[in-house]
Amino acid sequence: MRLAFCGNDNASAYNISAGVLRNVCFVDALNLVPHVFLLFITFPILFIGWGSQSSKVQIHHNTWLHFPGHNLRWILTFTLLFVHVCEIAEGIVSDTQMKSRHLHLFLPAIMGFVAATVSIVYYHNIETSNFPKLLLALFLYWIMAFITKTIKLVRYCQDGVPFSQLRFCITGILVILYGLLMAVEINVIRVRRYVFFMNPQKVKPPEDLQDLGVRFLQPFVNLLSKATYWWMNTLIISAHKKPVDLKAIGKLPIAMRALTNYVCLKEAYEEQKAKDSSNSYLSSEEFLRNVYVLAVLLFLALILQRTFLQASYYVTTETGINLRGALLAMIYNKILRLSTSNLSMGEMTLGQINNLVAIETNQLMWFLFLCPNLWAMPVQIIMGVILLYNLLGVSALVGAAVIVLLAPIQYFIATKLAEAQKSTLDYSTERLKKTNEILKGIKLLKLYAWEHIFCTSVEETRMKELTSLKTFALHTSLSIFMNAAIPIAAVLATFVTYAYTNDKPLQPAQAFASLSLFHILVTPLFLLSTVVRFAVKAIISVQKLNEFLLSDEIGDDSWRGGDSSVAYESCKKHTGLHTKAINRRQPLRYQLESYEQPTRKLTRPVEIDDVAIKVTNGYFSWGSGLATLSNINIRIPTGQMTMIVGQVGCGKSSLLLAILGEMQTLEGRVHWSKMPDRQMNTEGYFSVNETESSFEASRSRNRYSVAYAAQKPWLLNATVEENIIFGSPFNKQRYKAVTDACSLQPDIDLLPFGDQTEIGERGINLSGGQRQRICVARALYQNTSIVFLDDPFSALDIHLSDHLMQEGILKFLQEDKRTLVLVTHKLQYLPHADWIIAMKDGMVLREGTLKDIQTNDIELYEHWKTLMNRQDQELEKDMEADQTTLERKTLRRAMYPRESKSQLEDEDEEEEEEEDEDDNMSTVLRLRTKMPWKTCWRYLTSGGFFLLFLMIFSKLLKHSVIVAIDYWLATWTSMDNSKEFRNADDDKTYHVAVFSILSGAGIVLCLITSLTVEWMGLTAAKNLHHNLLNKIILGPIRFFDTTPLGLILNRFSADTNIIDQHIPPTLESLTRSTLLCLSAIGMISYATPWFLVALVPLGIAFYFIQKYFRVASKDLQELDDSTQLPLLCHFSETAEGLTTIRAFRHEARFKQRMLELTDTNNIAYLFLSAANRWLEVRTDYLGACIVLTAAVTSITEGLNSGFVGLGLLYALTITNYLNWVVRNLADLEVQMGAVKKVHSFLNMESENYDGYLDPSQVPKDWPQEGEIKIENLCVRYENNLKPVLKHVKAYIKPGQKVGICGRTGSGKSSLSLAFFRMVDIFDGRIVIDGIDISKLPLQTLRSRLSIILQDPILFSGSIRFNLDPECKCTDDRLWEALEIAQLKNMVKSLPGGLDAMVTEGGENFSVGQRQLFCLARAFVRKSSILIMDEATASIDMATENILQKVVMTAFADRTVVTIAHRVHTILTADLVIVMKRGNILEYDTPENLLSQEDGIFASFVRADM
Repeated sequence: MRLAFCGNDNASAYNISAGVLRNVCFVDALNLVPHVFLLFITFPILFIGWGSQSSKVQIHHNTWLHFPGHNLRWILTFTLLFVHVCEIAEGIVSDTQMKSRHLHLFLPAIMGFVAATVSIVYYHNIETSNFPKLLLALFLYWIMAFITKTIKLVRYCQDGVPFSQLRFCITGILVILYGLLMAVEINVIRVRRYVFFMNPQKVKPPEDLQDLGVRFLQPFVNLLSKATYWWMNTLIISAHKKPVDLKAIGKLPIAMRALTNYVCLKEAYEEQKAKDSSNSYLSSEEFLRNVYVLAVLLFLALILQRTFLQASYYVTTETGINLRGALLAMIYNKILRLSTSNLSMGEMTLGQINNLVAIETNQLMWFLFLCPNLWAMPVQIIMGVILLYNLLGVSALVGAAVIVLLAPIQYFIATKLAEAQKSTLDYSTERLKKTNEILKGIKLLKLYAWEHIFCTSVEETRMKELTSLKTFALHTSLSIFMNAAIPIAAVLATFVTYAYTNDKPLQPAQAFASLSLFHILVTPLFLLSTVVRFAVKAIISVQKLNEFLLSDEIGDDSWRGGDSSVAYESCKKHTGLHTKAINRRQPLRYQLESYEQPTRKLTRPVEIDDVAIKVTNGYFSWGSGLATLSNINIRIPTGQMTMIVGQVGCGKSSLLLAILGEMQTLEGRVHWSKMPDRQMNTEGYFSVNETESSFEASRSRNRYSVAYAAQKPWLLNATVEENIIFGSPFNKQRYKAVTDACSLQPDIDLLPFGDQTEIGERGINLSGGQRQRICVARALYQNTSIVFLDDPFSALDIHLSDHLMQEGILKFLQEDKRTLVLVTHKLQYLPHADWIIAMKDGMVLREGTLKDIQTNDIELYEHWKTLMNRQDQELEKDMEADQTTLERKTLRRAMYPRESKSQLEDEDEEEEEEEDEDDNMSTVLRLRTKMPWKTCWRYLTSGGFFLLFLMIFSKLLKHSVIVAIDYWLATWTSMDNSKEFRNADDDKTYHVAVFSILSGAGIVLCLITSLTVEWMGLTAAKNLHHNLLNKIILGPIRFFDTTPLGLILNRFSADTNIIDQHIPPTLESLTRSTLLCLSAIGMISYATPWFLVALVPLGIAFYFIQKYFRVASKDLQELDDSTQLPLLCHFSETAEGLTTIRAFRHEARFKQRMLELTDTNNIAYLFLSAANRWLEVRTDYLGACIVLTAAVTSITEGLNSGFVGLGLLYALTITNYLNWVVRNLADLEVQMGAVKKVHSFLNMESENYDGYLDPSQVPKDWPQEGEIKIENLCVRYENNLKPVLKHVKAYIKPGQKVGICGRTGSGKSSLSLAFFRMVDIFDGRIVIDGIDISKLPLQTLRSRLSIILQDPILFSGSIRFNLDPECKCTDDRLWEALEIAQLKNMVKSLPGGLDAMVTEGGENFSVGQRQLFCLARAFVRKSSILIMDEATASIDMATENILQKVVMTAFADRTVVTIAHRVHTILTADLVIVMKRGNILEYDTPENLLSQEDGIFASFVRADM
């Protein structure tokens, strides 16, 4: 058959006698002209443009959309493409009814489709390269197309073509579309004036696009990229090559930043507070009856539905994130203004504030995510029921009723779940507390062989936790079961009712349409219960937030104004404030200040210049209305040192806080004198571009900020250096002077990275004295004219106090002529003071110089004198107690293992890196993209093989039954209905019976599978925790020295929580979605084998999508987690250091930091959700392709209708479950990390607990005598480390008192550990009473010796439990021990006596008392050998004397080995051993050693005198 444009079966086709335009074929040909014209013009331009990318205007992202009507144009073009597709389809269908090919029916339409596609591609390129003049081509095209189509439409009207004809409709729609596009084009010319006008409009890209740092392009890209997240491709693919870090995701666009949203929320909140959106034509019906047309329409409907769904998800996510950012900023600003009494009186605890930040804001955010469901769900349910009723009549209502009746059960289960989760949380908190105690006191537990007692107590709590986890698991599995079973039950009820109430048999069309409707109905009902629960939670959260935002604030301290910044109102009038809330030229914090601070009346009385601060008639309270300080009249002279003295609790610190404005002023006032103008030139902050040189200029000090060191030291989570300079510019000389004055240098040298080491909550733990010195250094370093130091000497020993007084205070501060107010107990410094304020019971007792007081108040002066004498005597005693060296020693001990470990790790990493470089990244990539199957297998098997087998078997069975139900339905409905109706009834009964049995089996199996998965998860969790706990408790002591405590605790908290609660549901969901997808694909392939061919490319696409997504998602998830922690820490840190921040006037700097942290966390979360959308859009489109191929293949195969329905039903379920497979895979991969971490601990070496001797072979009362022989002993901590003791030989007679001394690191403590086999004895031996200790079981050895450690450790529980956890002793024995330790009277006075409670770490007793308890504990264990490891290092002289006495009397008949911190404690010993570098240097009685003038011991004693 020859091809002809107008067909060759009609001679009149080319006849134009009636006029050219009356010929249909000619009009169609005319319609080709505009399309061809467009292609001819645009192709060269496109190719030239694409060939030379350089012509583009330089902006960082070629996503700048600046032509007006941009989105409208995209929508119109998509509609145009769809209409063209319809036109093509109509043309082809009409053509099949002709005798010969009529090209004119569909060729113009195809050309139109091509032209429309080209037009949008062309437009996109013109727009991003910003050449508006080239848009003229499109303008001409729209005009021509509009005219030619109008001609065609007019021609149809003249011919009287009826409106019901499809071709007439299509032409009419096309005319409208071309007209609209033409209007859009005219509008672009009108606005941009690029042609026909003299002066074209100049445009600039939005600020975000000029900023290289903004990488989140969703708001800026074109419609197609917005819908499919095309712009995310680069990020997700690059994640494969290197991990996504914060740099890769850049910063938030301005509109989403916390500050922008905070301003909006604040306004709204303030408003709310004020009160309290001739041819054969084809009719439309015939066209829609064409099966292929229906298949394509189904495909397009799916694509549209999914695109809109994902877009709505994105909008809710973005809104939620914006709200959270704004709320966080609001909470933070409130924290900065909280009144101090609120925090100290416990009305607002830190815990509550942390909850607001971590929980309540997230609750509101989640509610916003789910909120659209509140109105979408009811609509969906009502529509579903109506459609079902149309299909099946009354019987549909039966099924719907089943669903509606079972929905409340879902809600009930959901509430139960929340309860179970709460009780689980309580138990796990308790378990963590116990675990934490064990890990902190692990050394003591091992030395006393008490590990198992404590281990059992943790296991008991764990059992309770597991019980509540069981209820949790049960309810989870019930919820999963309901979800799976409800649709089966509903379908069963409906079809059985239908079979018995209707005469006509069930048709496949009805059956499968209603099946998919039921599936659609279940989801909203299930979701609705969740949404309602979230709504309730959100309401509670709003109440809590409101309560917090309305709580008491600190008064506005107008007397210390600082900067009269613009009032908030006047700020509103600034033009462009909202669109550009951020001006890049000026650092953000100024702007924040200008928003925040109301104008302060700067009423500063001009006074005599030598008074810096004056308080007149002051009455101050801590918010209770009772005056804590009354009748205060004081003055603080400028540039001089004022000391405030008085007894404990007389209101010295309160006075400082009252001056700073932290207390409530009942009456009276505080005047701050005005500084000379030259001194007011700098603000509290230095703008970013100020250089070092300007630092000198700004020496004229920042006046209204007060450098304040609080009594309780407060550190930031930052480096030592950042803690000291605290936001001021860095000046090397000043910094050095300050660190020297506070003698911090030796401590800094001990830290692994010097002053760049992180300290604070998450950093390295420093001791009290070290923390205090850092805080004092911060106050000295700040360039303020007034310095307040609140008892800076309390945690310092005498050398440091003197040094600080001389160097720091007298030299550094006085040279600078800064005004200093010093609160102190150390009266020996009074002579240095220029002005003294003596306080008593909240009143000022005296004020004046020391001379004044000496002359006026002789009594007070004498009182001070006696106190000073007493302090001097203590000093002499105290000279020996060098607390600092001790602190440094503890720090060194803490650092030593870390250093050795980090060195080892560094070496390992270097080796690994070298290897990796050979494989150039490929291995890393493999590791990053590989699923951790090995870990998964370990996890599954830790639940036991029987359960694993049961789970797999029941899962497979359940899915087979579900497929069988649908298969049965297909055969039942597609039976040949034309059979005689003889046995129709029997047939019906038979079919219904089988259908019911299968459905019942399906429901039961749903329950079984959901239970087995949860059960298996529980068993696995139980076993993993049990093994982990036992492994850790039996680990060698070296492991605890080298592993940070936080790391071990993390395994017990975060990781255990993931294994307990998160892995089982993920696993369940993953197996369910995977099996559903597989059974669906199997079913479709069974019905239409050709489908398998189409499946190959789809499968490959799916593989790559999931592979790329998993890697990127894991990184983004980690980023989200890691950016959340600093944010929470910053909040709790601020709440703790409120007074300091406010005294320094650094609120704005901290706000700025909070905004940065919030934005960082939000951008990570945004990218994570965008990545999820990216995945879902792609899997949804894949699902739509599967539906299309399934539909087309089943039509071409000409299957019977039942199986077509079955295939389509399954293809539709795939679209729902594909993205779940990938999401769950990604989640599982992240969660398996927890199992991996736990396993890494499980492979650790344990201590060797079994000895060669059986415990029964050891005499009951061994060691009776207490004779110790040390023969050639060599000891090391690990077999790859150097020995710490080398060939030590010694003999100790029974009952001898032996002292061991030596410098730090000489091996004294290692020797004491060797007695307990806590270290590796690799040569030589220790024989006690004739038994070589290496042959004893560890439990026996350690339970027969006693030791008193340097750090006194008490556990929470009763006093009885602390003295004797094994409950072996009588009360008399315990009282006796307490009496010996001089504690009897104190314990008797406690409520409950021996059963009085000890708080965690024994915090309710002083250090000295704790040490005495440890002594009593050692006495309770009647052992003939006692080892004291520097037991007197951390206690005062009085307690030490008691200890010495007790050791001499109560332990007279026992062997005592004392490791001495101060040499004078062992002068009375029978034998002294002096050690150096692991060797014994001197070994004799103290008298003999002292007589050797040049001996080491003698030199020690001289140094110690």
